[in-house]
Amino acid sequence: MQTMESDVTPTREEKQHPGLKMALELGPLLVFFFANLRGEWLLEKVPALSAIGGPLLIATALFMVATIISLVISKVVFRHLPVMPFVSGVVVMVFGSLSIWLQDETFIKMKPTIVNSLFGVVLLGGLFFGKSLLGYVFNAAFQLDEEGWKKLTFRWGLFFLFLAVLNEVIWRNFSDDFWVSFKVWGTMPITVAFTLAQMPLIMRHTVSDPAAEAEK
Repeated sequence: MQTMESDVTPTREEKQHPGLKMALELGPLLVFFFANLRGEWLLEKVPALSAIGGPLLIATALFMVATIISLVISKVVFRHLPVMPFVSGVVVMVFGSLSIWLQDETFIKMKPTIVNSLFGVVLLGGLFFGKSLLGYVFNAAFQLDEEGWKKLTFRWGLFFLFLAVLNEVIWRNFSDDFWVSFKVWGTMPITVAFTLAQMPLIMRHTVSDPAAEAEK
């Protein structure tokens, strides 16, 4: 039984609840942002949270809880686990637990680096072996020729590595608050802008879907 499907293959439930899908994907990040922003207030209201650590570690713990809740609701409502949030969630659990256990914020700060590096290496590694892996994920949304899939996979592979490097630069050279804010409010606009920038490539290499033509 398949438990994970393409992020871009909308199920009937996703079409009926697009707002819920977006809330589940962005919710954990917003919890992380506001928990870090209000960390001192949370410590005052719930002193027991001091056992976890400082504001960033408390935000990390709440981020982990919100991620689990989000994945469970996704499975129940949409009947599958989206690939990228699932992989990211696994890394959050591992590195978040290490951060809290060792009282070292470095691990959670490196989580985006690990996730983006993983996706980038997998995509570029697939091209090295002659496989445009992005096509297996997005083929339900786009029908591209072989050259188009190769170019799009290459670009996304480089983009993921760019995000990994960018995360390293931000968390190593700026404050924790700035890193958290950029993680929530900076990475998303950059990703959306990059995605829109790929539309000319997608349009140039789009081919007709034989199945769709046959239904006409």
